[in-house]
Amino acid sequence: MIKVDCVSKHFGGLKAVDNASLEIAQGSITGLIGPNGAGKTTLFNTIAGVYKPTRGSILLDGEDITGLMPHELFHKGLLRTFQIAHEFSKLTVLENLMVVPSGQTGENLVGAWFQRRQVGLEEIETRRRAYEVIEFLNLPHVAGELAGNLSGGQKKLLELGRTMMVDAKVVLLDEVGAGVNRTLLKDVGDAILRLNHERGYTFCMIEHDMDFISRLCNPVIVMAEGALLTQGTAEEVKSNEQVIEAYLGRGLKNRQSAGEKSAGAGV
Repeated sequence: MIKVDCVSKHFGGLKAVDNASLEIAQGSITGLIGPNGAGKTTLFNTIAGVYKPTRGSILLDGEDITGLMPHELFHKGLLRTFQIAHEFSKLTVLENLMVVPSGQTGENLVGAWFQRRQVGLEEIETRRRAYEVIEFLNLPHVAGELAGNLSGGQKKLLELGRTMMVDAKVVLLDEVGAGVNRTLLKDVGDAILRLNHERGYTFCMIEHDMDFISRLCNPVIVMAEGALLTQGTAEEVKSNEQVIEAYLGRGLKNRQSAGEKSAGAGV
């Protein structure tokens, strides 16, 4: 569904992403992990159109989308959520969902004045779809609540719900578990799995919680120092020597070597 081909993003002399290539298969939940500063969010932002790559190309379902703006990618079905939720805090949960679909007749001043019947019909359908999303996410008890009053986990569910208001092809999830308690994190995970299994959503997610990654993701891609390090199942990457070294600054071999020296010294 997404192909990243030799993409680099430089900020002056800083190579935040350096010649990265990866593929996100249709219908997969792909995890993207790595230590702080590995370039994960920069790569996400480059795929999502926030940054233009210094070089390289990005394809969405075979179409070259390199350098397109986020609103252009939205219309092509590439959506993202954020580590810090970007809700409309003074609108209700229901209203946050209803503003998502683009091209609504009521957004146009002429349409709002002279096509009121059409506006009304569209609003009925949008409201119906929004309530379906609210039910899907188990949020009916907060449908009329201002989004700014929600808990961190509820805001993450709302962000996920907004992707359901359009026909998304790929959803990029940026640390969807950050700041979410364990109970609501399970709800978030359940919703992602249901969207994947029942509606065919393709996800790519940045996450630090390896238990969460292990539950949801296959494959898992590891970045370090702006480059792709390895990929595999969650269990494979957790036991990979290069991954351990990237996270801890030293690998199992170093620790084993130190243990052997200590044993030889009679310590």
